[in-house]
Amino acid sequence: MVRSLWSGATGMLAQQTAVDTISNNIANVNTTGYKTSQNEFKSLLYQELQTKTTSANGETKPIDSQVGLGVRASSITTIFRQGAFLASESESSFAIGGKGLFGVKRADGTTGYTRNGDFHWAITTKGLELTDSDGNGVLDTKGNPIELKGDYTTSRITISGDGELFYPDAQNNPASLGIRLGVWQFNNPAGLEKLDGSLYLESDASGAPLNEATNNNLEKSRVVQGYLEGSNVQLADEMVNLIVAQRAYEANSRVITTTDTMMQQANQLKQ
Repeated sequence: MVRSLWSGATGMLAQQTAVDTISNNIANVNTTGYKTSQNEFKSLLYQELQTKTTSANGETKPIDSQVGLGVRASSITTIFRQGAFLASESESSFAIGGKGLFGVKRADGTTGYTRNGDFHWAITTKGLELTDSDGNGVLDTKGNPIELKGDYTTSRITISGDGELFYPDAQNNPASLGIRLGVWQFNNPAGLEKLDGSLYLESDASGAPLNEATNNNLEKSRVVQGYLEGSNVQLADEMVNLIVAQRAYEANSRVITTTDTMMQQANQLKQ
């Protein structure tokens, strides 16, 4: 009977993790480039109560008896489903259509990857540098920060669907600046390590980043200027998941109270 106490407790802990994940998804429903997370569960060990045997009459019992010992959260998977494009008034806002991610150079020298294309032109000692909202330099296809030396009006810089940067020449015709926004893909994007600010880091589970500019076997992503990719959280689905998790939590708590009542009645038998 004590097994049911522990099984109910593991169920409550697992559903608490599910509620935490769902609440984080709901909190980020308006976060640019945010990707929803989903809980996955697995059962714990099973205890064997009776092995395959025969009855008193010699009849075969081909099925053994096993009882489960509860559940736990096995993983929290990121769902890289395409989010909706939202119009932006900034000329340095970019959205990705496809599987690619932008690359940014973090302060510690590591490369982060993101779907949040809310970039800005920052004035530095070298000229203009394209950065994210945290000041991390946005990378080009060669893995270098995008920097422009000279006098440029940032509002006149345009970008093509493949990420090529253009600026009007003397005849006011778009002329290539010889720079392309870097876009990378991963064989297993769900294995990326999550950071704050909708950033991800490469991990052993995700595999090495694949540069779309140099890998012809990849389906190329499309970069759209003047738009941002919104969160892919489906609020209606999250509310349903929240109700299910709450009901499951209540059911597991009821298991514990029921077991406690049964143990009290068993203790009263000797009185």
